[in-house]
Amino acid sequence: GKKSLRQKIVGELKHYYNGFHLLWIDTKVAARMVWRLLHGQVLTRRERRRLLRTCADLFRLVPFLVFIIVPFMEFLLPVFLKLFPEMLPSTFETESKKEEKQKKKLNAKLELAKFLQETIAEMAKRNKADTG
Repeated sequence: GKKSLRQKIVGELKHYYNGFHLLWIDTKVAARMVWRLLHGQVLTRRERRRLLRTCADLFRLVPFLVFIIVPFMEFLLPVFLKLFPEMLPSTFETESKKEEKQKKKLNAKLELAKFLQETIAEMAKRNKADTG
């Protein structure tokens, strides 16, 4: 059913609270990884990717904070999110946005696989023609 204005506002506030909370947790974990790096330990591939994602999220947070700090600028946030969809840190993504990204990645992979199959088939035809 339809949500009331109060329910929508409370839902958005919960969404942003959870996003900041997850970002805080990621930042603490990343700080521990940086500490390990500074003491000569090597990070795994997964840890390195998480550290890079967290650093990128922290850099994305700077323009996002401007919208929160400047009065009445939060009303322009939806407009800027339409113009710059990657502006929010990854912890603020909704499930529908995550699914949409996964679908786009899957379609790109399928197109690449299709292209590679066609290329291999063409190369096989050329090889048969050259040897025959």
